[in-house]
Amino acid sequence: MTDLFAPMSFIRGPEMKNRLMLAPLTNLQSHPDGTLSYDEHRWLTLRAQGGFGLTMTAAAHVQRIGQGFPGQVGIFSDVHIPGLARLAEDIRKAGSLGVVQLHHAGMRSPAALIGEAPVCPSEDAGTGSRALTLDEVHQLRDDFVAAAVRADKAGFDGVEIHGAHGYVLCQFLSAETNRRTDAYGGSPENRARLILEIIDGVRAACRADFNLGLRLSPERFGLSLMEVRDLAGRLLSEARIDYLDMSLWDCFKEPVEEAHRGRTLMSFFTDLPRGDVRLGVAGKLMSAADARAMLDAGADFVLLGRAAILHHDWPQKARANPDFRPVSLPVSRSHLEAEGLGPTFVNYMSTWAGFVEG
Repeated sequence: MTDLFAPMSFIRGPEMKNRLMLAPLTNLQSHPDGTLSYDEHRWLTLRAQGGFGLTMTAAAHVQRIGQGFPGQVGIFSDVHIPGLARLAEDIRKAGSLGVVQLHHAGMRSPAALIGEAPVCPSEDAGTGSRALTLDEVHQLRDDFVAAAVRADKAGFDGVEIHGAHGYVLCQFLSAETNRRTDAYGGSPENRARLILEIIDGVRAACRADFNLGLRLSPERFGLSLMEVRDLAGRLLSEARIDYLDMSLWDCFKEPVEEAHRGRTLMSFFTDLPRGDVRLGVAGKLMSAADARAMLDAGADFVLLGRAAILHHDWPQKARANPDFRPVSLPVSRSHLEAEGLGPTFVNYMSTWAGFVEG
């Protein structure tokens, strides 16, 4: 039986006590200025106390205009550091590693929320987004790095760069949304340049043992599976990062691209040489058996989202019972409240089909 509770080391930073990460989950609970709320603090620290080896925040925007949804925690100003520092301290006290996910929504920033037109690698009529100037691309890079420095100052063990799900760094990777003709557009290498420069910038600006991860998704949003695989292979072989977090939507699925069907989407990444860089997967993992199956299939760790919403102590329950499965859906509002979700988060979950009763 694969051991979900074996510790896991990284190239940089402290080891993780098990193979279970809390996935970065949108929860809409923080204050309008991006400062951390009590409800978001409680949601996260309960998961740390429940046994997750690494507790990751929801996506934290690195620029004011990069906000993707109401109630998003921010890390674009020093005003955010005190709340984040309290969170980092309490996650550490619970015996978990603390990580901030760094994010910018790009063209997915609602204009009504940010008060101006959103930005994108290239102009996008469908969203009303304007193209970033070259100077603004450089500023975006520098603001990701500055956000990592804030996380370092706040006492977190590391950061994860959000390069997935159609947000701004993913928009740069996509040939559909990135039609630039400068150094950040055109070839796959140019479209990946911004991510690589952010990684190098974080390495240079933060302490030597600062843990650094990257989240990628290999499908949708104009992405090419083979291009994402090539980028992942480069990052794994060069050891620029400590872990790669592959968000697959469904860890058991095959690729959507007809030419690559016949094997799981996950296998396109587990078969890459990775040296000491760790590889994790996320997507519809609910039971302890699901999580073990991913390790058996070649992942080093798993990220749990919906399962962690349903049970703050999923790791403890899985350790006590190798056959543990979460409670069946839909669940009551009172169940979610007891699991540490504030009213706003519960209301948000009620918009997910079949998740909340009534």
